[in-house]
Amino acid sequence: MFAIMRSITVTEGNANQVVERFNQPGILEEQPGFVDLTILVKQTRKGEEEVVLLFRWESEEAWKNWEKSDAHIQGHRQKAGQPKPDYIINSTNGKYDIKAIKKGKE
Repeated sequence: MFAIMRSITVTEGNANQVVERFNQPGILEEQPGFVDLTILVKQTRKGEEEVVLLFRWESEEAWKNWEKSDAHIQGHRQKAGQPKPDYIINSTNGKYDIKAIKKGKE
């Protein structure tokens, strides 16, 4: 399994805007190999909030296919040239191979 983790730091009180954007139904859920998206929010001591998006994919290849897809590229083209929202302070991305998952009893 493979994961993409994006961390977005925003000004205090604006985490919900990021959560709402990524929690909307969309084409991502229909992509082959997409497993799930977990959205986490952390309050920081600096009066900022951090939103962590953890996208899980069946494989790195499935994620790369999404990245190269017309749907993904079109989504970014629509936002090209637009300034990022004022409340976004910083954003970082990372790619990870998932080596183990432990689950609780059902």
